[in-house]
Amino acid sequence: MTSADSAALVPADVPDRILTVPNLISVIRLLCVPLFLWLLFGHPVHRAAAAYLLGGLGATDFVDGYIARHYNQVSTVGKVLDPLADRLLLGVGVIGILIDGAVPAWIAWATIVREVGVSLGVVLLAALGAKRIDVQWAGKAGTFGLMFAFPAFLGGHAPDLAFFGVHWATQCRGFAWFCVVPGLALAWYAALTYIPRGREAFREGRVGSKA
Repeated sequence: MTSADSAALVPADVPDRILTVPNLISVIRLLCVPLFLWLLFGHPVHRAAAAYLLGGLGATDFVDGYIARHYNQVSTVGKVLDPLADRLLLGVGVIGILIDGAVPAWIAWATIVREVGVSLGVVLLAALGAKRIDVQWAGKAGTFGLMFAFPAFLGGHAPDLAFFGVHWATQCRGFAWFCVVPGLALAWYAALTYIPRGREAFREGRVGSKA
């Protein structure tokens, strides 16, 4: 289902809503950011708990969008809040895990540069009055992969990470590489394709402002 299809699910006579279940989920995800930082850098450090939390937040990435599409709760606020939550969670997670030293620096910086570039591009286009660009499936899929990869890198450096009595540090490191390679590839592919789409959105925005 495309973003246009999702928007069509909202009845025309229903005003744009703020208090919806998807928006509440996005707000809860944002409120968990300080908890993640406390677990990662507090005393004592709880790397395993921080990895579980960040991984759980990444796993819920699709939940708000699914509920919005299937229960007629698509909203303009949600279209802004959902990617904002994704960007903030990923950005804080990457920087925190980079400082912790659990992820190779080049992977963290490749992710940070991409996220900063996309965020600045969105802000610039909005300031210039460009038409809003909907999130691509490649960008969402890339973010989804990275949101699993970084908690897995962190779990790979958590000696207390155990499940059913089994320590999973080695398996976590393997899973991290399994997720981060396609995640970065898709994320950068989406970022590069935003360039021509951004130009088109800018042109459409200028035409609309003159109408």
